[in-house]
Amino acid sequence: MSIEPASIILIVIFLLVAFPVHEFAHAAVAYMQGDATAKLLGRMTLNPIVHFDPMGGFMTIITVLLGGFLFGWAKPTPINPANFRDRRNGEVIVSLAGPASNLFMAVLGAIVVRIIVGAQAVPPPLVWEALQLFVIFNVALAIFNLIPVPPLDGSALLFRFLSPRQVWQLRPMLAQYGIFILIAFILLLSRPLSGLIYGVAGVLMGLS
Repeated sequence: MSIEPASIILIVIFLLVAFPVHEFAHAAVAYMQGDATAKLLGRMTLNPIVHFDPMGGFMTIITVLLGGFLFGWAKPTPINPANFRDRRNGEVIVSLAGPASNLFMAVLGAIVVRIIVGAQAVPPPLVWEALQLFVIFNVALAIFNLIPVPPLDGSALLFRFLSPRQVWQLRPMLAQYGIFILIAFILLLSRPLSGLIYGVAGVLMGLS
């Protein structure tokens, strides 16, 4: 089986850039919130090896090679919400830092794409493809992680707007069955979710 250059580009984007930056953002913002857990464990770094999760990396590579909806993850960043200065909003702020970092990278990539288009430059096809994929799949990580189901970052936002009693009732159930809910969500809504991702990326790059 031959491996397409685009597949290699995607694997590099996820494992060497998007995932490490995402987890670094969690660690750095947690540290700013007063929690040094990730820093003490050596996780406040952009080194992709430190953030690599064997199973998550394997799933990333397999789903990239097989095509379809991509699925994978990095090693979760350890945090202790009890250390946050903002006890009410700290967990949400730290959780949203990850998707925000991916959106920030998507915007940077989109700016480069717009500059190239505006200058009417003709980059090598592989470079052009890599730039667009960089934007698209950082947008994908940002949007996907906002789904309000554990273990995704959006779950912290969901719990923030529920009453303490509702959180107490709902969190254990979602923690236990969240992965199955997430798989069902992907299977049922992968098409509209993909449409949203490509739509946002297209707007950012000015190509839609």
